[in-house]
Amino acid sequence: METRGRQDDAGRDAYAGFADRHDLFFGDFESHSPRLRAFFGKIFRDSGVKRVLDCTCGTGRHLHLFHNLGFDVVGSDVSPAMLEQARRSLSERGVNIPLRRIDYRELPENFAERFDAVVCLTSAICEMPDPAEILRAFESMRGVLGKGGLLVLSQGTTDKQWAEKPRFILVEDAADFTRLFVVDYFDRGARYNVMDIFHDGGEGRLESWGVDYPHMVFRDGQEALLESAGFHGVEFYGSYAFEPYSKETSDHLITVARAWWPAAPTVGSSGDSCGGRRDDLL
Repeated sequence: METRGRQDDAGRDAYAGFADRHDLFFGDFESHSPRLRAFFGKIFRDSGVKRVLDCTCGTGRHLHLFHNLGFDVVGSDVSPAMLEQARRSLSERGVNIPLRRIDYRELPENFAERFDAVVCLTSAICEMPDPAEILRAFESMRGVLGKGGLLVLSQGTTDKQWAEKPRFILVEDAADFTRLFVVDYFDRGARYNVMDIFHDGGEGRLESWGVDYPHMVFRDGQEALLESAGFHGVEFYGSYAFEPYSKETSDHLITVARAWWPAAPTVGSSGDSCGGRRDDLL
């Protein structure tokens, strides 16, 4: 069986032991940063977006955000554990959003309808094994977008991080909880080892988990692959404050692209190198 991002080589759910603590460093499930709210509110409303697919919805945090912003939302993910966590979190808040288990490379086979926007956030695209599968994923996302539909990607590893290759990244250090990334870099990819340290006054404990990003693709590689997949007008931001992306200084890579109609023919393309902070760490 081929690797399917959030499944391992044997088809097991790679997030099964992590979904329940994935969001610990994001704060309350219902708490969304003003910048995040303003960013999606503006780009969606400026483009007349009504219906949104989050094709890597994970624990459902962004579904909750888009729902609260007034959009019609559908969520999909390949991880049963993440989908179950999303169901619990949304249900506890009285929010009913359709959730489906789907590989984001197979969206047109599973959705007959078209969406005004598709989002693939928090470095989920980095879980693809090579540029050919990234292109396949972009083509799939393109396949469920209507004319001029938006695709939004985000990831935490950037050209800057890839150049500097920090070994340790402290991402949360609260009174009772610390999260540290220990990053192993390879020729074209990296492994993020997530160390969660709980120190709430009692006896402390350490829990660990890891995710592989086999072939990292950054700004230039993304642009080439997106254009090959039938997107145009690609824009890159370094933060949710619409700050332009800089290869030298940006800690986030946020990509916004529009779908051609009809889809452009697929052209083989090789990617560039990919790869966190806060809203985009994993």
